[in-house]
Amino acid sequence: MRWMACLVLLLGSTAHADWQRSHWDVMGTRATLEFWRDAPVANHHGIDPVEQAIRDEFARINQLLSPWIAESELAQVNARAAQQPVEISPEFMQLLQRSKYYYRLTNGAFDVSFAGAGALYDYRAAQQPDDAALARARACLGFDFVRLEQDSVRFTCNAVRIDLGGIAKGYAIDRAVSLLREHGISHAYISLGGDSYVLGDRQGRPWQVGIRHPRDAEAVAMRVPVSDIAVSTSGDYERFFIANGERIHHIINPSTGKSSKGLVSVTILAPQGIDADALSTSVFVLGKDRGLELVNRLDNVSAIIIDDTGSVYYSDDLVSADEAGAR
Repeated sequence: MRWMACLVLLLGSTAHADWQRSHWDVMGTRATLEFWRDAPVANHHGIDPVEQAIRDEFARINQLLSPWIAESELAQVNARAAQQPVEISPEFMQLLQRSKYYYRLTNGAFDVSFAGAGALYDYRAAQQPDDAALARARACLGFDFVRLEQDSVRFTCNAVRIDLGGIAKGYAIDRAVSLLREHGISHAYISLGGDSYVLGDRQGRPWQVGIRHPRDAEAVAMRVPVSDIAVSTSGDYERFFIANGERIHHIINPSTGKSSKGLVSVTILAPQGIDADALSTSVFVLGKDRGLELVNRLDNVSAIIIDDTGSVYYSDDLVSADEAGAR
């Protein structure tokens, strides 16, 4: 669902020979990987085995969840589930169950069925649906139209379409972290667009993750020192166009079928990427007040919000930590 808002990794000026770094394009965005090797490992065609494992896993998840690959499990569900129940894999079911959880938790602000309206927008061509087309799509928006059985899914409204863009990259990040740990890596940074995880530290200091300035792609709004945590940013600046002075962007409010208003950037810190990903989208749609209210109820979750006036707001735990540091 989402954007993808960008996190900028702020690296130190010195590099060590045992820090492995790479970038590649996958899942519609840029993947970045940096990790520490205590000892050299034989590469396969110049690629470290842990990097190859993560590349393969991201490619597999893309093949499973991409709405643009006709053979993907998600595309097959979208093509057939309005006519009959479609049997799905346990992994796909797990993601739909998690999506349903966030749909309930956020009173519909997180809704993978937003795609019924989202598919009507063409951001490259600067085109948006007219009121009639949007009204037809809105008639089938809502996870309540997605029926999950033991091993199958069925849509109960003909125009339902789902997109796991608001949760898939966070899930992929979690899978990458598992692979890093399986390979004995304890210090690493992995990102997919605006979703990332920092494992351990960097040369004895916390990783410094910068939140992109929402109106200046070359600037950083703020820096956050973090370790062993997932970070996800949703912003209105990745896929958008301007129409009659209004920014039309890809973070859709499911209640209207239109771009969410009021906020320009939401960053969530959470133990798992899948949760940070879903919550950054949810809070963006909920808005500052309801979004902070939700985050403040959740354990081990933090939020940094920038609204359309440029004002910055923090969840209670970050405010308390800042005040404690000042004393």
